[in-house]
Amino acid sequence: MASEDSAAPVVVDECRGVLFVYSDGSVVRRSGPGFATPVRDDGTVEWKDVEFDAAHGLGLRLYRPRERNQQLLPVFFYYHGGGFCIGSRTWPNCQNYCLRLAAELGAVVVAPDYRLGPEHRLPAAIDDAAAALLWLASQAGGGDPWLTEAADFTRVFVSGDSAGGTIAHHLAVRFGSAAGRAELGAASVRGYVQLMPFFGGTERTRSEAECPDDAFLNRPLNDRYWRLSLPVGATVDHPVSNPFGPDSPALEAVELAPTLVVVGGRDILHDRAVDYAARLRAMGKAVEVKDFEGQQHGFFTIDPWSDASAVLMRALKRFIDTDGRFD
Repeated sequence: MASEDSAAPVVVDECRGVLFVYSDGSVVRRSGPGFATPVRDDGTVEWKDVEFDAAHGLGLRLYRPRERNQQLLPVFFYYHGGGFCIGSRTWPNCQNYCLRLAAELGAVVVAPDYRLGPEHRLPAAIDDAAAALLWLASQAGGGDPWLTEAADFTRVFVSGDSAGGTIAHHLAVRFGSAAGRAELGAASVRGYVQLMPFFGGTERTRSEAECPDDAFLNRPLNDRYWRLSLPVGATVDHPVSNPFGPDSPALEAVELAPTLVVVGGRDILHDRAVDYAARLRAMGKAVEVKDFEGQQHGFFTIDPWSDASAVLMRALKRFIDTDGRFD
């Protein structure tokens, strides 16, 4: 009779039919999402892939409108979501969202990948995100003509959804000082957009406690993402997940660029994002909340052409056109 040690490994963790963690510690990933989404590319936006970190095999996807009239365009970063465990710039939902961003914002869109957990636990993703922003800065001095002939490096905006929103926060902190701005050289970040940022904490918020099991992002999946992405043994009060945790850096001295925080009324993360913005405003930071009543987590990538997504696009356009000034 075979011993227990020789038994075939079984799945102990699974994320959206994409990531499978087995009892022997092995990890299996599928290359695409667990849902079928056609790419709606009408040809008005051109795009290409570029490697920005050869050591880790990381790439990013660049987008720009075909018709630019020789005008330099703002640069809009988009870091994808997925709980730091799944997602890619190549996924159709990310592609569709970035195509619409480039077309409607009239911007060069930069969509980087980053290393994912549990194989690469945090802060690996934050380090990779910073490397992508520094790669862009390195292009300002005479890089890839495809980028430099279209991009205005003095008008960079950093955004991300869910885990990407968390990344945007950490980049704002890292580069929110004279030393941080010096790292970026000729590139200048004018503002940050956090789309339903993926923050955590050991004390449940109301929206976490009341989140229904059938939500797009529910409590079990939310907790599983953190367990698989944070350092082994860490709690969700870790500085990467909780910006106001016991070991998190103080934010009062951070020279935070104007920040737009987008939340959904039916999102498990709603209350945590609203509290985050309120605390920063109390510190005198320029932060605005855009609350989409009735919307679930990630509504804009689930359906980039919905009415709510159109409202979001107009808000992003206004934010960029005013260089982060709030009306």
